[in-house]
Amino acid sequence: MLDKFYAHIGQTSQVPVVIICIAIMLLAGFLGTRLTKLLRLPNVTAYIVVGILLGPYVLDLVPENVVKGMDFISDIALAFIAFSVGEHIRFSKLRKNGGKMVAITLFEALVASVLVFILMYFILGLGLPFSIILAALASATAPASTMMTIRQTGAKGDFVDTLVSVVALDDVVSLLAYSVAVSIALASLGSGFSAADVLLPIAWNIMMIAIGAAGGFLLKFLMMRRSTDNRLIVSVALLFALCGIGAAVDVSPLLACMVMGTVYINVTGDDKLFKQLNYFSPPILLLFFVKSGIGFDLSALASTGSIAIGVPLVVVGILYFFVRFGGKYLGAFVGCAATKKDKKVRNYLGFALAPQAGVAIGLAALGARVLTGGGQPEMGNMLETVILTSSILYELVGPALAKLALYLSGSYGKRAQPAEAEVGGAAEGAETAAPALTPREREVAALKVRLYQIEQEISYKEYARSPEEEAFLEATQAAEAAQAPRPLPTPPATPPPEEDDAPETSAGTEYNRRKFINKR
Repeated sequence: MLDKFYAHIGQTSQVPVVIICIAIMLLAGFLGTRLTKLLRLPNVTAYIVVGILLGPYVLDLVPENVVKGMDFISDIALAFIAFSVGEHIRFSKLRKNGGKMVAITLFEALVASVLVFILMYFILGLGLPFSIILAALASATAPASTMMTIRQTGAKGDFVDTLVSVVALDDVVSLLAYSVAVSIALASLGSGFSAADVLLPIAWNIMMIAIGAAGGFLLKFLMMRRSTDNRLIVSVALLFALCGIGAAVDVSPLLACMVMGTVYINVTGDDKLFKQLNYFSPPILLLFFVKSGIGFDLSALASTGSIAIGVPLVVVGILYFFVRFGGKYLGAFVGCAATKKDKKVRNYLGFALAPQAGVAIGLAALGARVLTGGGQPEMGNMLETVILTSSILYELVGPALAKLALYLSGSYGKRAQPAEAEVGGAAEGAETAAPALTPREREVAALKVRLYQIEQEISYKEYARSPEEEAFLEATQAAEAAQAPRPLPTPPATPPPEEDDAPETSAGTEYNRRKFINKR
């Protein structure tokens, strides 16, 4: 659509083309959120839809070479998201509930993988290599969509803590499952089974975890007495370094960045750095999701592929979508029931685990390279197409389901329950107030509950700054104060007269009178 314009301004350099395309993506993403805000949908949904509209199959406003040149955006965006996930992994909480979180994660991840494998291998007959890799990818949950939805709604509580912990551990399980699945796929393709095929990816991931832990301690050391701009520079530099190391060894940087965030928050307790990065990162996350929508190949949906026994890939993607979601919900329900979690967590956690994008898309690309190297390029292309198809569906529906789960669980909105301290012991409402309360005390308790509900209904994005913005502005003001010129020293003030020498004026009399009263 803009090919002639881009060709004209890009005659000598592609820099203007890239800059204009980024501006279009940012502005279109912003405008898309205006519509989803009216529909009460998360921002992620708007970004994906806008990406599809900007892509080559609709408006074709962003050239293909620009999209390919922005591949690094995915790694950077996922690094920010993984680091922010690390903030919620507190060792104090894991010591209390770590066993429950691990059990829930194993249930929801493995049930989804098993059901997807049964569908692909036994029902559709898509072959062992394709089926087992796709099943391993089914265990992954998108931390980006989940974290952005939590951040957008301001949700808090036990449900959010459980969700974030499960999402964080979920990526660990998916990476390990992927490593095992790839080794089995290579063996079935005739490449021969080797212990190195299983152990080497695991070894690389362990190395990345160790580097991430070291990065957390290094970040603590470098953060001492730094101004706002330097804090951002140092933290972003370390995140970029982890991305580069991961790309060099073909390993996802998610684990390393997550571990760095976990170590940093546990050894320092400094949550302001996370808030400052969260305030800094939205444009990067917008570009990541818009780019995912642009890169979606709509034409591949109609193809069947030689191994798909005549089933269009769009059907395979839709079946994968529903079976994986069913597995996630069933596994989360059973896991929560087995660990005796609250019924609100048990009933709604599966909905919040629906989103799937970044990790699965990245691992699908690695899996496609493995299958291509094993002599199955068409199978690799099918794998990416199915994952992208389902990821688009999940990003259109998943964030809305996650937001619904947060609402139904009482983590935000009208269903949110005030803390006991906030309502003076009347969190259960006036109807459940203790019989010993007087009618007047019941009225006060009911009023406190209603005030809390009204407070929850107010949009803080309209009337107050977010915690991220407050942290960013506070650090900025501190940096400006540190850089401001120091005022000239003022001469010492004349000391006040002694009590006996105080002048006999009305002020002096009042001074002596107050001092006498204080002594008494």
